[in-house]
Amino acid sequence: MASDYSIVVFSHLRWDFVFQRPQHLLSRLAARHPVVFIEEPILTEEPAPSWELSTPVDNVLVCRLRTNVDSGPFSDAQAEIMVPMVKDLLGSRGISDYVLWLYTPMALPVARTLRPLAVVFDCMDELSAFRLAPPELLQRESQLLDWADVVFTGGPSLYEAKKYRNANVHCFPSSVDAAHFAQARSIPEPNEQRDLPHPRLGFYGVVDERLDLELLDYLAGSHHDWEIVIVGPVVKIDPSTLPQHPNLHYFGQRTYNELPAFLGGWNVCLLPFALNESTKFISPTKILEYMAAELPIVSTPITDVARPYGQIVYLANKPAEFVAACERALTDSTDEKARRIADMRDVLAHTSWDTTVQSMERLIDKAVETHKGSQVASLTS
Repeated sequence: MASDYSIVVFSHLRWDFVFQRPQHLLSRLAARHPVVFIEEPILTEEPAPSWELSTPVDNVLVCRLRTNVDSGPFSDAQAEIMVPMVKDLLGSRGISDYVLWLYTPMALPVARTLRPLAVVFDCMDELSAFRLAPPELLQRESQLLDWADVVFTGGPSLYEAKKYRNANVHCFPSSVDAAHFAQARSIPEPNEQRDLPHPRLGFYGVVDERLDLELLDYLAGSHHDWEIVIVGPVVKIDPSTLPQHPNLHYFGQRTYNELPAFLGGWNVCLLPFALNESTKFISPTKILEYMAAELPIVSTPITDVARPYGQIVYLANKPAEFVAACERALTDSTDEKARRIADMRDVLAHTSWDTTVQSMERLIDKAVETHKGSQVASLTS
């Protein structure tokens, strides 16, 4: 049967980082397929490479290779070590029939040495536009798009950019566990936020070059009566460059299970993204999570928010306009707020991670069957 396979993943994101698209998809796929999740190597002083293994979710094995090679993630030097280590790992686990699932083209030199039933590229971001992107990433992405049997994109903008670069590209925007974030409407908020006065405007997610720090600075400075809450890790930017105000609070990275409690204490949810190359194709998962909490949302007009959700989200570009949109979100009429909530509920009624995974799995099964058919044909010809 096509469904009798494991899934071997190469990821630039670590499983224990922010819980997002990879974890949602793969933890659900693991109900039917053993998942081996191979992260970027980490540096160690030990002379011999070794695996650091963990099982954070049933049927998901997270594999972190420890090496003493101080070079970039999935570099050629790292790949030379990884190739035999990965093959030995799969062999020791009895994994011979598997689908390869890549989140990063940088892993291609390792992945190409394996013999999968099919190759999946889940293109969730335009990684080449991110800060510190390796110079060889674009070339490897082109090779991966040629090799992959099926390509998923994390949003409509990415789909438009990739749809002609592979014959089997499908748009799967990130979805939502609506019940998880609906808890925001009923559970107690965390102690560190509880005593902050209202109104509160909040954002959770990775704090990096995609966030508009000038806008955030203006927002906090323009309304000293607003409390601005930022929840998430600071990555790739110097924390000392973050704006500082008495009413601007950074609470750092929190677990997926903690997020609804923070969310439930906010009056407005923020998407204060910069409009630059790194945000041109992003399709933020958190917008649907905000909707599940049924709270007003204010965002800069990034494409994959403005096009599908412009009637739900308050959109604004420049800092002064963003502040005005927040003022409107706080003071709009009960009827207008009810209209937006009704639209949120309609959006959420038509999506879930479970249905996304089912649709993806059908496409993977088809790719596996096609791959097996071509192998049989070549043997009998």
